[in-house]
Amino acid sequence: MTDFRARVFGYKRASQANANAFAVLEKIPIFQDLSRRELASIERILHRREYVPDEVIIRQDEPGLGMYIIEAGKAAVLSEPDKVRLSDLTDGDFFGEVSLLAESPRSATVAATTHCRVLGFFQSDLFSLIERDPRLGVKIVVRVAKIIGDRLRKANQQLLSVSDELRRTRQGTHPA
Repeated sequence: MTDFRARVFGYKRASQANANAFAVLEKIPIFQDLSRRELASIERILHRREYVPDEVIIRQDEPGLGMYIIEAGKAAVLSEPDKVRLSDLTDGDFFGEVSLLAESPRSATVAATTHCRVLGFFQSDLFSLIERDPRLGVKIVVRVAKIIGDRLRKANQQLLSVSDELRRTRQGTHPA
C-alpha cells in the first residue's frame, strides 16, 4: 500500500525534495554548521519555485524581499538596461541575501538561462523565525552580515585593482 501511495500521490518525491533542499542548504555558508533540527526549521519556511529559460527571477531596481538559492539549473546576473552579463550562477549558488536585512532595491537582474528550481528565503520568514527561535535567527543574521562583509571587501579589492590599472595606464607605466 505504501508503494502505491508513493507512486500515486508522490510521497517519495516530496521526501526527495526535502532531502535535496537539505543537501543544498548544508552547502550554503549562511546555513553551514546548523544542526539537523535547525536546518529542518529553515527548510519548512523555504518557498519553492521553478523558472523557464529567460524568465526573470529578480529585477534590478525592484525592492528586494529575500534571497534565492539555485537548487538546480543555471541563471545569469545581468546589469540593466543593456543586459550586460555580470556573472553566471548554478546549482548551490545564492543571491539577494542583502535583502534579508534591508529592503533596498536590487542591484542587478537575475534571469534563468536553463530550467531552474529555486528556493526562496524571504525577510518576513526570517523575522518570524527570529520571533520563534531567536538563537537560530541571530545565527543566520550574523552569517548574512559576514557574507555581505566578505563580498564588500572583495568588491573593494577589485575596484582598487581596476583603479590602480587605470592610473598606470594614464601614466604610461602599464606593462606591455
